[in-house]
Amino acid sequence: MTTISLPKLRLPKRSRNKRHKLSWASYAVLYFIGFVSLFPFYWMFVVASSGSEEIAKIPPSLVPGPRFLEVMNDVYAAVPFNLALWNTLIVGTAVAVAQVFFSALAGFAFAKLSFKGRKSLILVIIGTMMLPSQLGIIPMFILMGNLGWIDTLYALIVPALVTAFGVFWMRQAMVSNVPQELIDAGAIDGAGFFRIYRSVALPMVRSAAFVLALFTFLTTWNDFAWPLIITQTPENFTAQVAVSQLNAANNPSYPAILGGSLVMALPLIIMFVITAKQFVAGVMDGAVKG
Repeated sequence: MTTISLPKLRLPKRSRNKRHKLSWASYAVLYFIGFVSLFPFYWMFVVASSGSEEIAKIPPSLVPGPRFLEVMNDVYAAVPFNLALWNTLIVGTAVAVAQVFFSALAGFAFAKLSFKGRKSLILVIIGTMMLPSQLGIIPMFILMGNLGWIDTLYALIVPALVTAFGVFWMRQAMVSNVPQELIDAGAIDGAGFFRIYRSVALPMVRSAAFVLALFTFLTTWNDFAWPLIITQTPENFTAQVAVSQLNAANNPSYPAILGGSLVMALPLIIMFVITAKQFVAGVMDGAVKG
């Protein structure tokens, strides 16, 4: 019995995903953007470690001096800076967590529930984003006074527990990432509203929730106007207000101001470096699916 040998078929090799190589011009532009973004922080360190005379020097000095620790000692002697950083961390964390919780809950309701006036209500919420925030400062200050919350951290946390932007952001995430079929399947299986929200919807919008939390934390950390108005004693100052107190009317200490600003910005820089990948992925996820 003769056997017929068939020729071996060679399957085409899967083409590997080749990364697009950037040209030298693209690298040059990226390095230039990075330099322009980071140089102000380095120059703040140079001035804080040298002296006020470095500000007016032309060309500016690029070599740090030996006085940075001395300047920071002056900062801590003038204002309770560590306490201010701690207050800012408490307020930023509380506001970020509350924003994600309430905004995700409201966004799920607007995206997946049918109730009377849903479209009109979301339009009103979006419309409030067009109003300048300065319009609410005086009414909010009066309300905080009636509640006895002036010069407390409650006045910094409670008004920012939920915002129109957070509700709109999480609503769009729910519409784009949570299929209605999964909601219907959960309802058929007997799951209630909160069970569907916790077990089905919330895990599918984790990227959007992370972006909202990070954005809210950064915004709260950098907020200056409202903390300056509502806080009065150094024990309740945030970092922004504490740095502003270093600016004396007749003799501002620029090394102390820039040194305090640099120390205040370092946690944000470190946090962004650690979470940059997740932040960009969350933003791009919403951009692609939305």
